[in-house]
Amino acid sequence: MLRQILDSIDAFAPDAVLFGLDDRTASVRRDAYPAYKAGRAEKDPMLVEQLGRAGAMLDALGLATHTPPGLEADDVNASGAAWAGRNGWDCVVITSDRDAFALISEHTRVLRLINGGINGSPLLTPARLYSMYGVPAARYLEFAALRGDASDNLPGVSGIGEKTAAALLDQVGPMDGIWSDISDNDGRKVTEILDAWAADTGVRRIGSRVVRALSAPGARERYDFNLRMMTCRDDLDLRLTPDIPGTPGLLPLDIDRVTRVVGFLGVEATTAVAQRVLSTNPASTGW
Repeated sequence: MLRQILDSIDAFAPDAVLFGLDDRTASVRRDAYPAYKAGRAEKDPMLVEQLGRAGAMLDALGLATHTPPGLEADDVNASGAAWAGRNGWDCVVITSDRDAFALISEHTRVLRLINGGINGSPLLTPARLYSMYGVPAARYLEFAALRGDASDNLPGVSGIGEKTAAALLDQVGPMDGIWSDISDNDGRKVTEILDAWAADTGVRRIGSRVVRALSAPGARERYDFNLRMMTCRDDLDLRLTPDIPGTPGLLPLDIDRVTRVVGFLGVEATTAVAQRVLSTNPASTGW
């Protein structure tokens, strides 16, 4: 984990680094939906114990970890991206979780961790996200709410698969207008736009089928519920104060502190990398 963190800092030369950790003692999402993430295997107890020690090590280094009560690392990610936007910074969110794709914007990119590690993982921008899913970044959260998320045990809207959801949002969205057309106009505008798109692209017409699926009993409730569960808090107090040197999370870190904490692991090569990456001034990039 530490080597991936060091590789990330070396690659992006950030001015600040924040870490989000899940609260493992409480969950507001599980309180609202007891089956939330029910399909996931239990984490090995040794891993859980190591995660706790990992957070302590990062704090000891002088980096900033946040475990928001009842919330998840995703909420810290969303709050970090929002902070960056308000303060004119750029942001890179590093995670393996697709939920972070909803944060992608002109100032926030997502490094989606895969088996290749930091250097082998894709860095997603609005353009790259669109090429992957066919949906604008600003509509990704609505897309996910329609599609559902099996990893969180959240079924999607019946009859609306990933490709249909992308076409609907790309051609007709946002969903507020789509729901209004369905309730007030029997979905005529949605059908018209989707059928015109089908004629232009040579694909099968889907307008009437989509309207039937969205008009079915429970469809709107399922979408709204998914949206509530998937929406991340973006207003957490991250206690990041760039104008106060030494604030946890700001780089560079004290070299003696880095040497002492990383040296405890007993791996000289990692200690040397940490000294270089964490204790020298980055080329200020506003990350």
